[in-house]
Amino acid sequence: MSTRTEARSLPGQAASPHAARLGPNRGVRLPLPHLSLLALAGAACWAVVDLRINLATLIDGFHNAVAFAGRMLPLDFPPAADLVRLAGETLSMALCATLLSLLLSIPVSLLAARNLTPNRYLSGAARSLIVLARAVPDIILAIAAVRVFGLGATAGIIAMGLHSVGMVGKLYADALEETHDAPRRALRSAGASFPQELASAVLPQVLPSFIATALHRLDVNLRSSVLLGFVGVGGLGYEIAQSFQRLDYRRGMALAAVVLLLCLLMELLSGTIRRTLLRTPHPRTRRKPETPAGVTATEASAGTGAGTGTGLGAGAGAGLGSGAAPNKVSNNQMARRASPPPTTPPWTAARLRRWAYGTITAAVLIAAVRGAELSPHQLLTGLGQLPTVLGQYLPPTAPGGMAGLLDALWVTVKTALAGTLLGMVLALPVGVLAAHNVSPWPRLSPAFRTLTVAIRGIPEIVLAIVLVVITGLGPVAGALALAVGSLGFLGKLTADSLEELHPGPSRALAATGASRRQVFFAADFPRVLPALLGHVLYQLDVNIRSAALLGVVGAGGIGFELLNAARVLEYGLVTTTVLLLLATTLLLEAFSSWTRHTFT
Repeated sequence: MSTRTEARSLPGQAASPHAARLGPNRGVRLPLPHLSLLALAGAACWAVVDLRINLATLIDGFHNAVAFAGRMLPLDFPPAADLVRLAGETLSMALCATLLSLLLSIPVSLLAARNLTPNRYLSGAARSLIVLARAVPDIILAIAAVRVFGLGATAGIIAMGLHSVGMVGKLYADALEETHDAPRRALRSAGASFPQELASAVLPQVLPSFIATALHRLDVNLRSSVLLGFVGVGGLGYEIAQSFQRLDYRRGMALAAVVLLLCLLMELLSGTIRRTLLRTPHPRTRRKPETPAGVTATEASAGTGAGTGTGLGAGAGAGLGSGAAPNKVSNNQMARRASPPPTTPPWTAARLRRWAYGTITAAVLIAAVRGAELSPHQLLTGLGQLPTVLGQYLPPTAPGGMAGLLDALWVTVKTALAGTLLGMVLALPVGVLAAHNVSPWPRLSPAFRTLTVAIRGIPEIVLAIVLVVITGLGPVAGALALAVGSLGFLGKLTADSLEELHPGPSRALAATGASRRQVFFAADFPRVLPALLGHVLYQLDVNIRSAALLGVVGAGGIGFELLNAARVLEYGLVTTTVLLLLATTLLLEAFSSWTRHTFT
């Protein structure tokens, strides 16, 4: 028997210091994340039961749904000129807000990237700023912006632009941290400055991710503009809010259908742009670098490694000086070797296409700025009033006491938990059917993909309004609206995660005679589970903020208290409500980050 076996078998003998140090920690660490997730799942199930979301509730609301359909149909569209004007104003706001977020996010992300900012305190401050921008809901920023800049598109652009820094800045900083350092070190050794390193070594690596993030945020801002219309921001959202306040459901749902169409078109356009701009040549179609006739591979590698003709001449001179046989090179070939490489790339079809896309993008942004009717005078006047307006929100107050606010906050949390759980239950089968590699009916995968796109295009605020009419005021409508929204988001991400799995384990298990169901639950689902867990936790974080916003239209929770405080000019109470929401979202984000780090 070995010494290690004897030490393990003797009960009275003390274990090694290393084992004594690792044993208790491993026994405590491993179950804690699992217990936390089980507690979270149990809380979500309890929220569904406590809110009385069941089949009987849906059946009771069926008659209201039929009555609402009768009051909604036929849809009443405004005149074509007014419709084009409203759609153009909404698109202009979304484009300008996205542009503002990009201008703000790029410097913030450069400071937040740890590999580009050696000062960890500066990097941490930039990261904290990004988290703060993401934690404060855009409707709260819009309420403050309306107070500063007045009604109209300017307030919406500033609110959505500042809020977008939370997502765009985080994704940009993550992309910058994942870049390779070798190109930067090579340029630095050649004497390049830091801006030259960013332009030549870092930007080419992160440009695809930057473009994809910007397009995704544009789609999000287009939907957010509908919600901001309920606090005085212009465009289609403001007209929808006015229509529902007049109980003119035909006009309100007609405008909502226009928003849905715009969201679907934006989704398709964004996908087309991403596939076109971010397309890379297939490895088999890449051409090898041409080597002039008579030039050996050693000489070519030496020349390209130095980047100038010096390395080539040195390599050739060394080879000749060591007694190597000289190559038979013509005068034209020697001249071609000695001449410096062209500094301007040729005008290929790909370069022309990129310039055309850049010109079109610049023209669209200029048209969006003009369409939003941004006024420098209005901006300067509003900035001059900013200290006065901010002073109205301080100090935080709670005239009715904190008990009522905490109860409303708990209703918001329950609404988010119930909506996330219901959305996850619905999204799992939809995501499986949308993934062509695991779907039992691969021909139906495009149909389910289209379903997720259509669901994501419906603004949650419109869903909440319809469900409030059907199920009545309260958190039930908010939870069902969040469930539908989560279905579109989680269904897409589940399908994407399944399609990205390596087919090797699944094929190996299928070769042993396992059925499709056995292959899925034994080989596919365990591998996709960590990614799915991260998606669900992220959606819960989003739903916490969305549940607060849906209270604006009668879905209950702290959003209802927030809107009432803003209407009666209780700005100190608005600040208290914002701080409660901020603390809740930060705690949930810390829990989500810890759980994702533990499982992945």
